[in-house]
Amino acid sequence: MTDDPDDAPELLDEFFRSGEVRVGDQVVRRGRPPLGAQPKSSVTLRLDADVLDAYRALGRGWQSQINADLRKVRKLKKA
Repeated sequence: MTDDPDDAPELLDEFFRSGEVRVGDQVVRRGRPPLGAQPKSSVTLRLDADVLDAYRALGRGWQSQINADLRKVRKLKKA
């Protein structure tokens, strides 16, 4: 057996489609983790362009900020 990396088999697309990522013995799943007892709902919401632009300009987490702002205005407690 050799330690030459050129002797390793070629990794084809199928390998990456069906491969698993593990941390220790745990398989790391792709995508969103389970949401628990009260998952969020997906909705379609029509907003004015300037409002949407302002939220998107906040960068990552802008949708969560809309949620937080709506909670504040409606005086709702965190679920």
